[in-house]
Amino acid sequence: MIYLNFTDLSEEAQERLLTNSKEDVKKKYGKDLMDYATKHHTNLEKMLDEEALRNLYSYTYVFNI
Repeated sequence: MIYLNFTDLSEEAQERLLTNSKEDVKKKYGKDLMDYATKHHTNLEKMLDEEALRNLYSYTYVFNI
């Protein structure tokens, strides 16, 4: 669960969420993504960014107003 202050949806907060999501994706799927990127000659960083965005939708958010 991720707790956010409703007034703190700034660009920095969004970037922090994306960075945390990217780290989660690396922990969960890092080896699989590297293998896939190598096998299919794709950009690993781009794949990580896309998966991090998808991963954000799996979080449960709690907003404090």
